[in-house]
Amino acid sequence: MAKRKLKNFAELLTFDNVIQHVFGEEKYDLPLKGKWGKEFFKNDKPITVEFGCGKGEYTVALAEKHPERNFIGVDIKGNRMWRGAKTALELGLKNVGFLRTQINDIEYIFGEGELSEVWVTFPDPKPKPGDARKRLTSSENCAKYKVMMGENPTVNLKTDSDFIFNFTKEVVANNNYKTLRISDDIDRDFPGDELLQVRTYYEMKFRKQGIPIHYIKFEV
Repeated sequence: MAKRKLKNFAELLTFDNVIQHVFGEEKYDLPLKGKWGKEFFKNDKPITVEFGCGKGEYTVALAEKHPERNFIGVDIKGNRMWRGAKTALELGLKNVGFLRTQINDIEYIFGEGELSEVWVTFPDPKPKPGDARKRLTSSENCAKYKVMMGENPTVNLKTDSDFIFNFTKEVVANNNYKTLRISDDIDRDFPGDELLQVRTYYEMKFRKQGIPIHYIKFEV
């Protein structure tokens, strides 16, 4: 297993659809900030970002279904990201990229109004009270997302966790965000929605345990 991880990390360095930048103590703007469309994708299509992309199943599926848009999967776990990046290359997808970095540093990576939509799929709930600000749908992170998105800035959360689902609903209410779609069981409420029925590695595990999948889409 360790040898495979090392092999995957080494191969990840050769992928032209992957950017790796993990900050140290010093923080500074990434050269691509504000230029992802022009310099990475080399077009002006809208950009959707998935924060906490894991193995990249959602990022790749979104890119396949929407060639008129660009997609970036962001995560710190390079070994997981390798799978999504490799799949995208094998499929010849030019509208998808991956960024290995700490999500808490995204204000140094994406410029004002550069993004059009955010997806958060099966994030770590971080249930400890002291970690509330670090949750990917916290008021603090949603405020960052809003700055990075243009008109009609939307955030999508898909999760198995009652805790993070209820926490996000509170964030939406407390900030007067507009709920666009919501369900505590997507199989019951949105059985024909192709995007919501994309199955990630972790989602398959939860479904085998009979855990319902929650979803909320809101405008910040």
